[in-house]
Amino acid sequence: MLEATADMHASDMANNDYVSHTDANGAGIEQRANQHGYTWQAVGENIAAGHTSVAAVVNGWLESPGHCRNMMNGTFTEMGMAKASNADSRYTTFWTQMLGNPR
Repeated sequence: MLEATADMHASDMANNDYVSHTDANGAGIEQRANQHGYTWQAVGENIAAGHTSVAAVVNGWLESPGHCRNMMNGTFTEMGMAKASNADSRYTTFWTQMLGNPR
């Protein structure tokens, strides 16, 4: 479910050419997780744009204190990640990492 949620958001950012934790319809992280049926007690998200490989995006998140804090947070026990591309967009590649702990 987290991978599907990540894929939906990465695709939405790519198709609508934006980078934000709030999607084009105004939904946030929790609403997107709920929409995909993920029953959670904790949920978080890392997003990025422009990185051309998994290694580059993960390294970028690890170098960012807030993103790294999400990834290292022991509360999160599950993860789903997705990449979407749009050659006509500003950044070309868009990434979403959903982090969760099911209820």
